Amino acid sequence: MVLYSKESLELLRQRIDLPEVLGQHVELKRAGAAFKALCPFHEEKTPSFVVQRGDTHYHCFGCGAHGDAIAFLMSHLRMGFTEAVESLAERFQVTLERVDDPEAHKGPSKPKLKAALEHAAQLYHYLLQHSEEGHQALEYLYKRGIDLEFIRRFQVGYAPKQGDVLVRYLREQQIDDEVVQQAGLCYEQSSGRRRDFFAERIAFPIRDAMGAVIGFSARKMREETFGGKYINTPETPLFKKSRVLFGLSYSRARIAKEKQAIIVEGQIDALRLIHTGFDYTVAGQGTAFGEEHVKELLQLGVAKVFLALDGDTAGRDAAVKIGNLFQKKGVDVRVVAFPDKCDPDAVLLKEGPEALSGYFERAEGYLPFLFRYLSSKGDPRSPSGKSEIVEEIAETIRNWEHPVMIHESLRLLAELAQVPESTIGVGMLSLPDFMIKKSDRLGLQAVDPDRILEGDVLRWLVLAASQSALLFPLARANIRPEHFRSELARKLFHELMRCYEAEHKVDLLALGAFMEGEEEEKLLKEIMQRKINIPRAEIGFKETLQKLLIRHWMEQREEIRQKIQSTALSDEEALELAKQFDELKKSPPQLVIP
Repeated sequence: MVLYSKESLELLRQRIDLPEVLGQHVELKRAGAAFKALCPFHEEKTPSFVVQRGDTHYHCFGCGAHGDAIAFLMSHLRMGFTEAVESLAERFQVTLERVDDPEAHKGPSKPKLKAALEHAAQLYHYLLQHSEEGHQALEYLYKRGIDLEFIRRFQVGYAPKQGDVLVRYLREQQIDDEVVQQAGLCYEQSSGRRRDFFAERIAFPIRDAMGAVIGFSARKMREETFGGKYINTPETPLFKKSRVLFGLSYSRARIAKEKQAIIVEGQIDALRLIHTGFDYTVAGQGTAFGEEHVKELLQLGVAKVFLALDGDTAGRDAAVKIGNLFQKKGVDVRVVAFPDKCDPDAVLLKEGPEALSGYFERAEGYLPFLFRYLSSKGDPRSPSGKSEIVEEIAETIRNWEHPVMIHESLRLLAELAQVPESTIGVGMLSLPDFMIKKSDRLGLQAVDPDRILEGDVLRWLVLAASQSALLFPLARANIRPEHFRSELARKLFHELMRCYEAEHKVDLLALGAFMEGEEEEKLLKEIMQRKINIPRAEIGFKETLQKLLIRHWMEQREEIRQKIQSTALSDEEALELAKQFDELKKSPPQLVIP
């Protein structure tokens, strides 16, 4: 993670227009000197989500959601801090100056690469609609059931056969050839000339989570065109195919809100479902759906996935592997069964959206699907065949990461296979031993009450200080660095106080200098995950402060008690410590009210 200069962060703060950011995700309506909307964080019929004109914070009077532009992106779209800052910088055209970043000056900047890709998308989209070659591509798309509304919504384009059109166009836009090549838009021929990487293909823009073009997936429409049916942008600083989820920019908000996602195989499948109203759909990108893709969805809080893969052998094989990746992480997996050689795109075209919804409603749980799948490949009627199938599934289940899911899944397996639970070890798994055995791989941690308490202190300061002028003076009067057991929490508290002393206000953007690594981002995410009651901010903060002070007071008493019990002390030293213990015991901490 990189650090950004204070000056560039301050410029971004001045440029951010909160209603403009929110307006992408909620329908804001003017109400006097404010904007109102239905809150995206809870279900309601009467708007209680309010942004005062000129304010940098939103507030919901229904559920208590409160924050600035970064808080909204982190809470609503489940972004990380750095991702949120960079997306805002791109939106409001602010160049973030990096500090002490050894990679900062290697190659073109990401904004320059994105600018080149956006220009390419615009040119391809124009040529599809307004060139002779493009009209042939349009006819091909129309035959596939793709209409003009679809084409315009997703900015579908066409890269012409003449391979230097894009390069010449981007030169006219003052974009260097190096930027074009680094963005994956062209390659250098043996003659030294640069040629369009996607020539003679229909181009589908690949977008990041905020909608910026980071690459293309291009399909040939003629067999004689060189290369495979689909080609994708090569690996670039922007495009990492093992992590990119196609369609996420259109689906992210609903996925984060509903905690569920549909996974399909192809880009057209994904876009067709999104366009029809299933806008919680994503697809892998030119590679097998893997652990990094799963991680991206887990960060959005996904608890349930529908595997809507093609109705063929390859689709069923993929469902086994992908389903296991999600089940391993405790996600409920439902496998959608399509007719042979049929995919969700074909179902939509032939049967319509309601019929497709029916397929999702009838989707099968992962374990019944897996048992049926392996049974079709083996012989469940013979004792040896049945034993082999059951043991293979049981071993798969035992490698999952959540003890309760393991226990319940083994019970379900016994029911499916019609065997006694004891034969596959149900109830024989020692939970403590399991946790110890898995701990290194899983990073399992017990609930840490110290981290919770210190996180509560920081949460009030980060989220409520803009609404209550007393919070920071209270913190300054009562908290000392030694009150924090967590070094990370101590650092964040120091940064908050430094920002407050300098400007008498704090927002998330001011914490840019604090964000040095993954642990800082993790702590900030934990702080953002819980809501606070703004109207009782002072009362709530005082209660939390009192708990912090009491904890430190008890630590001091325990420290003295242990010293008294030390055999190395003289009688005089022990007596002096006993007096200190009694004095401390008689003087529990009291909040200092400034």
